Amino acid sequence: MRIRSFLAFVISLCITFAFVPVKTFAFSERGNAQFTDVVNTGKANDCPTLDSSLVGSISLGNGDSLKGICMHPTEVYVKVPGTKRKAAEFVSTKIISPRNNTTVTEVYGDIDSGTFTEKGGIDFQLITVLTPGGLEVPFAFSAKDLTADLPSSIEPGTEVSGSTFTPNYRTGDFLDPKARAKNTGVEYAQGLVALGGDDEELAKENIKVDVNGTGVITLSINNVDSDTDEFAGTFEAIQPSDTDMGSKDPLDVKITGELYGRKA
Repeated sequence: MRIRSFLAFVISLCITFAFVPVKTFAFSERGNAQFTDVVNTGKANDCPTLDSSLVGSISLGNGDSLKGICMHPTEVYVKVPGTKRKAAEFVSTKIISPRNNTTVTEVYGDIDSGTFTEKGGIDFQLITVLTPGGLEVPFAFSAKDLTADLPSSIEPGTEVSGSTFTPNYRTGDFLDPKARAKNTGVEYAQGLVALGGDDEELAKENIKVDVNGTGVITLSINNVDSDTDEFAGTFEAIQPSDTDMGSKDPLDVKITGELYGRKA
């Protein structure tokens, strides 16, 4: 009788656990996709998505972390210079390079005293867009050194803004067609040696410098899964474009798109 009672208890326990709902993470479903279903489709550039009906909340405190933050640009605008008759304004552009590798993803960081500080991840992407006027504008879409003040909890409707560091589009070792670069010690092409550095425009073109910038990212939360501590929404980032290492004035670039992340 004792054995029968014990077996009945084990069976009832197994049945109980069999019907306990299992947490399903959006990022794990995306990770289980087959290679043949993703390759050359652009799906790898997408962020995980949540059910639009999820309206939970996630509590945040000191010692917590956020990870898996993904920002997928869907629209890019460039503020083109104005004229005497028309003020400067943002115009819609087309991403021409790369087409399927523009997403900042797997960004993570810690929360301390209510402030999130980015620590790493694939936190920047080099992108070039084309304006309606035919101007090609390269820039480094960046979430580097993102710092943002967070509330004690996030829920649909929460909006958070933070500053970012925007690196150069090219490094100091990049050689232009005339073999000039910041770190090589070569400032002037051979045919321009006699010009010296008296001309400011020539000096800007020939003497390569690092011109890093800062940007602002605003995160808007639309959906929250309390069971898995995941959140999704949209983002808007405004940052400077590339300067060709000091030879051009930067343009303001506005990037908008999809957002995903989760509490560690």
